[in-house]
Amino acid sequence: MTQKNDPVDKPVHYTTSCSIECIDAIKAALSTEQFEGWLRGNVIKYLWRYPHKNKLEDLRKAQFYLNRLITDKIEDQTKLK
Repeated sequence: MTQKNDPVDKPVHYTTSCSIECIDAIKAALSTEQFEGWLRGNVIKYLWRYPHKNKLEDLRKAQFYLNRLITDKIEDQTKLK
């Protein structure tokens, strides 16, 4: 099966070498607070550079990391209930 190369949501270069996505490995390696900081840092990075580098693609990447942060926070709140 050929994987669609979406440079924002599912970049092929992050998923072809193994079955675990890079972002999931990073989450497993970091504490909850560290992973949240990493996500926030990526949002800042892509917002910072979007006018000078990849424009809309960088805005989409910032949105991806922000959405992931929101999803993880919702999951955290659900676990506490």
